[in-house]
Amino acid sequence: MPNVLVVGASRGLGFEVAKTYSQKDYQVFATTRSPPPSVDDKNINWVQGVDIGTKEGGETIVAGLKGQQLDIVVVTAGYFPKESLDEPDFDQELQTYKTCAIGPVFVVHALYKAKLLQSGTKVILVSSEAGSIGLRHESEGGGLYAHHGSKAALNMAGKLLSLDLKEAGVAVAMVHPGFMRTDMTKNVGFDKFWDAGGAVTPDVAAKSMVEWADTFDISHTGEYWAPRGPGDIGTAEQMLGPKDKLPTPLQLPW
Repeated sequence: MPNVLVVGASRGLGFEVAKTYSQKDYQVFATTRSPPPSVDDKNINWVQGVDIGTKEGGETIVAGLKGQQLDIVVVTAGYFPKESLDEPDFDQELQTYKTCAIGPVFVVHALYKAKLLQSGTKVILVSSEAGSIGLRHESEGGGLYAHHGSKAALNMAGKLLSLDLKEAGVAVAMVHPGFMRTDMTKNVGFDKFWDAGGAVTPDVAAKSMVEWADTFDISHTGEYWAPRGPGDIGTAEQMLGPKDKLPTPLQLPW
C-alpha cells in the first residue's frame, strides 16, 4: 500500500485530499493542529499537534510518521487574512508567510533529512493562481498583499526545492487547486464571487488535483499547474488569451 502525507488535513481541501487518497487505498498520514475531525476511516492515520508555521512543525511530522517512507506529500496548510492598503496587518502578514511559504520548506527539509523521501516521491505544494505575477491585471486591483506575496514566495521556494531534490529523484510541483467554496474564501468576502467565478467545493477540487498528481512525474518537476484549467482564473483571458483556446490542465506563468 503506498503512503501519502497530507499536511493541513483538518478541514477543507486537505481533508478532502486525505479522503480521496484513502478511497484509492493509500495509507494516509494526515496532520492537524488540533484534535482531528471524527471520521471512521482505517486508512487515515492522524498526526496531531502540527503547526507548520512554527520551526518545530517538520520535526513533529517526522516523529508522527515513525519511519514510514512516502510516495506522495501534499502540503495544503494555509492562512488567508483580509487586507487593503488602508489596513495592512504586520502580525497577520508574518503568520501568512510562515504558514504558506516558510513552513513548507522546513517540512520538506525534515522529511528529506529523515530519509522519508525516496526516488519517485512526488511533493505537491498547494499554491494559488494568486501567486502568479504574470496573471495579475489592473481589473482586479491590489490589496491582499500577504496572500498573493506568500504564494509567489512559495512558488519560488518550490522551484528551488525541485532543483535541490532532482538528483534524488524527488519531484516537486506547485498547484492552483481551484477557486473553492470554503470558510477561508468566505472570510475575506470572496463568497460574492463564487457563482460568477466558477468556485467548486473542496471535494471536487481534491479529485481534480489527485487525478492530475497521478500524471505528474520528475520530467515536470519545478512546474506550476492548474489541474482544473483556466475556468476559475479571473484574469486568464486578459493575460493568456481566450479561455476556450487554453488547455486543461494549464501550466501557469510565474
